Amino acid sequence: MAEPIELSVPGPDGERTVRVSNPDKIYFPERGITKRQLVEYYLAVSEPLLRALRDRPTTLKRFPDGVTGEPFYAKRVPKGAPSWVESVRISFPSGRSADEVCPTEPAVLAWAANLGTFDFHPWPVRRPDIDHPDELRVDLDPQPGTDFSDAVRVAAVLREVLDELGMTGYPKTSGGRGVHVLVRIRPDWDFIAVRHAVIALAREVERRVPTLATTSWWKEERGEKVFLDYNQAARDRTIASAWSVRGTPRATVSTPITWDQLSTVDPDDFDLFSVPDWLAEHGDVNEAMDSEAFGIEPLLEWYEADHRGEMPYPPDYPKMAGEPKRVQPSKARPLDG
Repeated sequence: MAEPIELSVPGPDGERTVRVSNPDKIYFPERGITKRQLVEYYLAVSEPLLRALRDRPTTLKRFPDGVTGEPFYAKRVPKGAPSWVESVRISFPSGRSADEVCPTEPAVLAWAANLGTFDFHPWPVRRPDIDHPDELRVDLDPQPGTDFSDAVRVAAVLREVLDELGMTGYPKTSGGRGVHVLVRIRPDWDFIAVRHAVIALAREVERRVPTLATTSWWKEERGEKVFLDYNQAARDRTIASAWSVRGTPRATVSTPITWDQLSTVDPDDFDLFSVPDWLAEHGDVNEAMDSEAFGIEPLLEWYEADHRGEMPYPPDYPKMAGEPKRVQPSKARPLDG
């Protein structure tokens, strides 16, 4: 085991000292990537990453034994955290609450990486108002038989719908085969309303390209299509942030790109080694996201006008108002409707 090292990281009131234990520990065997290299990556992209995370409750997806080990989601501030690791009290759908990490400076990213954090999963809210999302997120998830190129095709239709609504979406690779699209919204609605807006948006995309896109919650009904995962908008559901390293053998990175670039890139080209150079060349294409926040009134009108109404929540949620039965269609009895 290599001796620990100490890194000096600029902070708001002077230098922070971040201790990196066992810096030569291999986290990604296929690439030979060490813990120290992960920490250094996060310091290299700290400016745009903090734009995505700052003041947001953030779940840490930790891989303490590297990518070949078993990860877990840390939804509470780990014991022994330095005093400069800030937090915010959040509540889960179960009614329980927790103090979750709220990143505010680069040292927090390095500290989290030392704990084996590969990807950061921020809530779509900020600390001053944790009950009203300011970000509408659409997760385009290719199902078996489909791939990134299919997600790109569906994302193009999503862009058309957003353009017609006068809303600006910001795409990024998911770090896997999918695409994420983010829209800054005014924090005037609660999680339920924002989820309904995402459902309405997803249904409209599905209506336009039914052979390519699906909103079916049950996997057996999705077929070889791209799933628009509306439940990522539910409370306590998150997606990996921009600039996050994912738990893949190649250490791929969820990377913001322009709409024009979306159809020309290979998501595997964005990894821990290549992304700092990509950032230096292209800058943070999501930087303008905070320049304008949009309303979701038209999407809520679409939702209310749709006779299908509510859709199933994730299985760990309490029963929600208006929700259909959570029964897999192939196992439903006639009386289950």
